[in-house]
Amino acid sequence: MAAALPLDQQLCFSLYAASMAISRTYKPMLDDMGITYPQYLVLHALWEEDGRTVGQIADRLALESSTITPLVKRLEAAGHLTRTRSAQDERRVEVRLTDSGRALREQCGCLAETLMDRLSMQPADLAALNGQVQHLWQALRTG
Repeated sequence: MAAALPLDQQLCFSLYAASMAISRTYKPMLDDMGITYPQYLVLHALWEEDGRTVGQIADRLALESSTITPLVKRLEAAGHLTRTRSAQDERRVEVRLTDSGRALREQCGCLAETLMDRLSMQPADLAALNGQVQHLWQALRTG
């Protein structure tokens, strides 16, 4: 039996560690806004396209609807969005941003800037890396 590679040589660990480091970089700013990183992702999906259903948000984030629902409920309680049952299909819950939720978009603009300040990479290099990681993710999702 071959020995396992050291963690630093395993792609899965490198991706995990990088993801955790990004989350730690974002955390103080998100804390100031009163939201978590998963809540930020829900808001971001709505900034891309407001009025999505819970299922559409789940699809966009590659998560289960049961994971999205508590995030949406907390964001609604904080006044950042509203939930309503679809008039056409009561099983569907439509989610819309409030003025407060839209205002957070401006505050969240600093997240990418903070990350770029911490990296010694050029924007084009970071975009290329992101493209490679997206290709990997898509291949794993469909394969």
